[in-house]
Amino acid sequence: MSFISGLILGLSLIVAIGAQNIWVLSQSMAGANRLVIAVVCIVCDASLIVFGVYSAQELQQWIPEFIPLFTWGGIALLIYLAYGSAKRAYIGSSGMKLDETVTVDWRKTALTALAISLLNPHVYLDTVILLGSVGALQPSPTLFAVGACIASVMWFGSLVLFSPKLKRLLSSPKRWRIFDSTISILLCVVAAQLYTYT
Repeated sequence: MSFISGLILGLSLIVAIGAQNIWVLSQSMAGANRLVIAVVCIVCDASLIVFGVYSAQELQQWIPEFIPLFTWGGIALLIYLAYGSAKRAYIGSSGMKLDETVTVDWRKTALTALAISLLNPHVYLDTVILLGSVGALQPSPTLFAVGACIASVMWFGSLVLFSPKLKRLLSSPKRWRIFDSTISILLCVVAAQLYTYT
């Protein structure tokens, strides 16, 4: 029962559209080190979940003090990523060709994935505080943590696995520019939402 609770709660929190999911989807469709993106996001989520479940009471006392720092860092990162998407939409391109991928150094991709995962204050509120608190009260905190971690594997694995199919829908220049514009707007909306927490 603890495993199922962790799986369901983990999925319900992670599936919500957020900056991390938006970035993962856009980069995966561009073919930019999909496996690296998935691994970094999953490891970050799983580490925070396990950390939260076994340290819930202590973390609830001092993590809120650091939330403002993470919030401003997250806002800056989101604005930077939104600018990049807006610039691509404005300049335009030849569309996303099915036989092409964007060549990006895997280390740069890993660092960006790490930043967008850890500079998001919602990550700490969802994984460390919420999942950690609920998990600590379960009959089996370990099974709860395993379920929540598997939810992360399922979600990010699905995003990078099915991104090539979405890529086909965006093979024309017009559709890709619309997608980039939408990504830019969504990132700005998330940044504005974070600003309300400051």
